[in-house]
Amino acid sequence: MQTKPSSAIRATAAAVHGSSISNQYPGPLTAALTSRSPEGRALVLGGGGSTGNAWLIGVVAGLFDAGLDVAKADLIIGTSAGATAAAQIVAASPRDLFAATLAPIPGAQRRPRGNGPGSGQTGAVVDHLTRMNRIVAGSSDATDMRRRVAKAALELDADSDDSWSGQWRSTVAARLPQQDWPEQEVLITAVDARSGEAVVFDRRSGVALVDAVAASCSSGRPYRIGDDRFIDGGFRSNAENADLAAGYGRVLVLSPFSGRSLQPVEWGMHLGTQADALRAGGSTVETIFPNAENDHMFGADAMNIALRPAAAQAGYEQAGLLAGRLIDLWG
Repeated sequence: MQTKPSSAIRATAAAVHGSSISNQYPGPLTAALTSRSPEGRALVLGGGGSTGNAWLIGVVAGLFDAGLDVAKADLIIGTSAGATAAAQIVAASPRDLFAATLAPIPGAQRRPRGNGPGSGQTGAVVDHLTRMNRIVAGSSDATDMRRRVAKAALELDADSDDSWSGQWRSTVAARLPQQDWPEQEVLITAVDARSGEAVVFDRRSGVALVDAVAASCSSGRPYRIGDDRFIDGGFRSNAENADLAAGYGRVLVLSPFSGRSLQPVEWGMHLGTQADALRAGGSTVETIFPNAENDHMFGADAMNIALRPAAAQAGYEQAGLLAGRLIDLWG
């Protein structure tokens, strides 16, 4: 069912581009990482759950209608919900994607906020954040954290008959306008659940696009590709993984989680730290976060599908107001 990854998908990222990418984050030797362009444009799509994906689609559509087609970036980096968005925007019109996201979801009802009775997925998100805080608190560094997260995911999956991966693959495939990798450079992040090593997939990795996206979005159980297991790309460094844009002259980061991170600042995994490093390397970097009044949609309610239309609309309206400031960056 799932294709088996090539043995070439892992390498030391520091060897790819000098010191531009920290050797704390191993990754693949791909053409996208070795063929840098000082004039190139990179689009970074961060994770953020179901509402985060909707907000990303809204922002991309809003910028498109304002005359900025950011989906034509020379490089797109997608993590978790941003991986889904990356696969979507390279294969379908931003307007069509936006319209589909605004459509009411049959059976979806807005749930009360918080982790109480009837909160459903909201409670699951809170439980996940609680587990992550415990893991981070017990970790000595980023590498140790990834190993602990991976170990916890494998323990959760210990009694599984592997049917979950097939079901998850079908769910993810239904969200993608097309199943083939685009010719455009797209990087999808994940973490090897057995070794804890960071992984980045692209069209040369020997992994189907749907499998790469499914792996990047697998925040609980590990996702199976061949004999390997992978978990959410947000565990690689943060929900954005903007460091992978090193060497591109113009970088636009869309972050549903507003750059927030559970990790200590000294680990160097915060979006702000990565953006500063990109600027130090010569990149011009712009970041877009959800407006403060919409922040409630991107925390404990991030998996509330009933909020997707509102999140998409918020992103669209916000993009229209911000497009002017991005013309010099992207035009």
